[in-house]
Amino acid sequence: MTRDSQIQTSCALLLTLLLAASITLVYQIDRVRADEPLQEVLYLPSPTVVKRLSLGYSGLLADIYWTRVVQYFGAKHKAKAKQYLILEPLLDMTTSLDPKLLPAYQFGSVFLAQKPPEGAGNPVAAAQLVEKGIRENPTAWRLYYDLGYIYWLELKNPRKAAEAFERGSHVPGAHPWMKVMAAALEAHAGETETAIYMWTNILNSTDDANLRANAINRLRCLRVDSEVKILQDRIDQFTKQRGRLPSGWEELISAGLLHRTPIDPKDNPYQLVSGRVQVAQPELFPFIRQGLPPGKEAGDILGQEGFKVVKTQ
Repeated sequence: MTRDSQIQTSCALLLTLLLAASITLVYQIDRVRADEPLQEVLYLPSPTVVKRLSLGYSGLLADIYWTRVVQYFGAKHKAKAKQYLILEPLLDMTTSLDPKLLPAYQFGSVFLAQKPPEGAGNPVAAAQLVEKGIRENPTAWRLYYDLGYIYWLELKNPRKAAEAFERGSHVPGAHPWMKVMAAALEAHAGETETAIYMWTNILNSTDDANLRANAINRLRCLRVDSEVKILQDRIDQFTKQRGRLPSGWEELISAGLLHRTPIDPKDNPYQLVSGRVQVAQPELFPFIRQGLPPGKEAGDILGQEGFKVVKTQ
């Protein structure tokens, strides 16, 4: 046997062993059950070692790992699991084998960031994954948007979110509203105002029916939050002037604090109950934080389905 033949045989053997190891891992992942968190300790090989041994087939292996990421997440999500122990290392393996696989960064970060049982509840790891994606794909402006979203809504860090949007705004082809978001967050705009910017731009920049429906509902709810705050300020102003709570909207109109009875985005009058503003039908506004009836907290209306898309009515 010639030296070249020996090398080819050795390479073929290594590739066979690598694929066999991958199949074994896939089998292990398939056996993981949501009610067996202690069984989820899998010893994943180093991504560097796997890529070195892939002999040019790293893209194929990345696709295999990414498929398993989706299947693993789907099974855990369906079972409403509270732990996703191997999600992060699986995503690291996938993106190390194919650093250009953008869906792994975009969807993988969502899987990591969402709170259990919707996801792994690890926004720090989600941000690190997207930063890795940006290093490998610096011209993918949507990754900067994903990073800004994680810092803003999940990690509650508007400064870092502003930096992400600002960095992304300089990428050729980036959507103009990246600059708007950066400016709004940099100026420490209120959360409601910034959210209105975001959802308005999403509404105006997508043709996806579900995303548009979700944006419309979000904007309606943000309008309620904004209006309730304003109305509550007027009520507090009346109470300070008169030394008592108003009996109804008519008193605020007579006092010159309102021009007419206020109505919500569904054309129902806001209710004034013991000096507090409430929406008449909170189920129509599943994302509101203001104007909820007593005993209801933000998110109660959605129950355990906090990320569902609510269709317009």
